[in-house]
Amino acid sequence: MATARPTEVDGGSERLHVRIARSGLCSRRAAEKLIAEARVEVNGSIVIEPGTKVSLDDEVKVDGQIVSVAKHYTVVLNKPKGVVTTLRDPEGRPTIAEYLPDYGVQLKPVGRLDMDTEGLLLATNDGELANRLAHPRYGVEKEYHAVVQGIPDDKALDKLRKGVWIEGGKTSPAKIELGHVEPRQGTALLKIIIHEGRKRQVRLMCEAVGYPVRTLKRVRYAFLNLHGMRAGEAKLLGKKDVDELRKLVRLDVI
Repeated sequence: MATARPTEVDGGSERLHVRIARSGLCSRRAAEKLIAEARVEVNGSIVIEPGTKVSLDDEVKVDGQIVSVAKHYTVVLNKPKGVVTTLRDPEGRPTIAEYLPDYGVQLKPVGRLDMDTEGLLLATNDGELANRLAHPRYGVEKEYHAVVQGIPDDKALDKLRKGVWIEGGKTSPAKIELGHVEPRQGTALLKIIIHEGRKRQVRLMCEAVGYPVRTLKRVRYAFLNLHGMRAGEAKLLGKKDVDELRKLVRLDVI
């Protein structure tokens, strides 16, 4: 089996694993693994050098399939309650696929909102952007409005701010604000800002201090919000917003 040498070009080149990641197939790290496993070809030759550079004229294949750099689309969806954050559900429940626009590419959700949680969800075919946005290392803020059973006291609020023990370990410090209180119903609104994204994290945090969540909505992701968006509505982000998201997670603007 022939092994290609790194392609050196003066301009318009990029590293092979970056090309694969930009196609939306996988992340850069996963692309490096594919290269190391000799599953990637450039112009008909297997490539195993991670530093290989390719130009737009080079043909790249993974497992025999041509990798093309599709146009990237990133959308904001106001996910309704009762909808599963997946593209297919074996149980036949409503999925976000029913609400995502068709651009001829597969838009995948960035992280998850559980079935009973509504609000702002990002979906994109830019795998590299999705992976970084979802990684707690980059500290992307996510704001939730949670209506909880009971009226949290200062001690409970302070615990939430400092971090509580839930499944998977102690949560990172969070920004917590007590909002509108309904004494007759015995409920209160908590405004919660976190930068992690563990499964059912906000619900588990509130349960840990004795105030279970009755309703939960994500209202902000980084600088993005739901202003003017109806439940089930999706909005395509423009280049300015996408560039800002890329800067947040230390990716080059393209």
